[in-house]
Amino acid sequence: MITGKNYIGNQLSAKGSNTFTTFNPELNLENETVFTEATSQEIDEAVNLATTAFKEFRTISGTKKAEFLNTIADEILALDDTLIKTYCLETGLPEGRAKGERGRTVGQLRSFANLVAEGSWVEATIDIAQPNREPMPKSDIRKMLIPLGPVVVFGASNFPLAYSTAGGDTAAALASGCPVIVKSHPMHAGTGALVASAIVKAAQKTGMPNGVFSNLNSSGIEVGQQLVKHPKVKAVGFTGSIKGGRALLDAAAKRAEPIPVFAEMGSINPVVILPKALENRNQEIAKTYAGSITLGTGQFCTNPGLLLGIKSDALSSFVNTLSQEIMDINPSCMLHPNIKKGYNANKEKIVSQKNVAITANYESELQDNYANQAIVSVSGKSFLENPTLHLEVFGPFSMVVQCENEAELEEAIAHLEGQLTGTVISDENEIDNYESVIAALQNRVGRIIFNGVPTGVEVCESMVHGGPYPASTDSRFTAVGISSIKRWVRPFSYQDWPNNLLPKELQNENPNSIFRTVEGERTKNKI
Repeated sequence: MITGKNYIGNQLSAKGSNTFTTFNPELNLENETVFTEATSQEIDEAVNLATTAFKEFRTISGTKKAEFLNTIADEILALDDTLIKTYCLETGLPEGRAKGERGRTVGQLRSFANLVAEGSWVEATIDIAQPNREPMPKSDIRKMLIPLGPVVVFGASNFPLAYSTAGGDTAAALASGCPVIVKSHPMHAGTGALVASAIVKAAQKTGMPNGVFSNLNSSGIEVGQQLVKHPKVKAVGFTGSIKGGRALLDAAAKRAEPIPVFAEMGSINPVVILPKALENRNQEIAKTYAGSITLGTGQFCTNPGLLLGIKSDALSSFVNTLSQEIMDINPSCMLHPNIKKGYNANKEKIVSQKNVAITANYESELQDNYANQAIVSVSGKSFLENPTLHLEVFGPFSMVVQCENEAELEEAIAHLEGQLTGTVISDENEIDNYESVIAALQNRVGRIIFNGVPTGVEVCESMVHGGPYPASTDSRFTAVGISSIKRWVRPFSYQDWPNNLLPKELQNENPNSIFRTVEGERTKNKI
């Protein structure tokens, strides 16, 4: 049952007077449940409770944390059709997408459970004392990763499950030993509330400290701002716009104690289509990319918003085919009227620029909140001279940049802001002749795809979902996969500490039987 209240630890609370509802974009009407926005008092209560919970949660064994994470996954699955129906009512997305995203969310939780149950992720490193070393004795020094403290996670508009209440940020933070306070996204507050109830139930079932998780409602930016500025919050996770992520980053930097903000933000995901590939299969590539551009109404952070090639008859043919293919795809619903409004505004900003040719723009009558897909084309020179053309248009839109030659192609890539992905479409060994282009692309992105599409992010240990700013605020970390746990921890050393007082991960006996680096050798052996 969705109450519309906030979860302050395991207690429901609704002390405020500001209320809001979610919206069904498919039916173009408000949903029934009324949600109460968290007050300043409730924010303090949630953060103070998390701070107290951290004292115990940070010491809980990997086995117990794994039980907690797996129980969250079980409780999410137990919500069954109630969760799926609520998700669809609040997003306009189809049932298949909802079930797929639920599966991904559950999979993430279980992968982190496996990680912490095994335990080697703490990167235990031991340098044994050498008291007789000349000219100076060597101390015993032992290092491992430890959790930062209470983490605030902002729900994402476009992934109500996988990047929100129990999504990757929350799963990673809980796995690391950090309590989590979620600032629920107002567009899918009901979905968030159901998932929050599953997390709270799992915490109670597995004996986690009260306050290890809270879920706060908010219709605007005030709750989020207060959370980021709260002196007891130690880190922030965010998925959303550049404007929103940058505001949080700046607020965190201005604190008396600045804290890290791990924000995954804007990306237009450049796709470089090499000449031979265009000559030999431009129609096939066009069809594939028409599908990728419009997938999920283009509301993915990995949507291919920029296609680059070297001017030729084959590239002209590609633009014509892509434009026709995208016009043949039925428009679909966007997540919210505000998102459609933003899509239309940014698209208009692009098409109103000088020297932009509109090659496709779906103009038939649309249902409310449906998006009309579009393709535009510009020269490499215009793209380089006009930074406005680098703007992300969040929706079913892409721009083709027709460069004069390889040098201009490389320059266009080098002038891009940081991106989540880059893609290279190549025939046979064609890519071997474009080393400098590939090097320029690598310098701008977090992941390069070969002969594929950027849409779709595999959740695995090797995945990097991040990139140079503004794709993310710290390109050294990923927001997807088990390595994302490293965002919520810091390295910590013990020097000459009594063995029996060390964490188990660093004790001579290695009671958890984890892999450790001892005197430069990776081993499970006792000392």
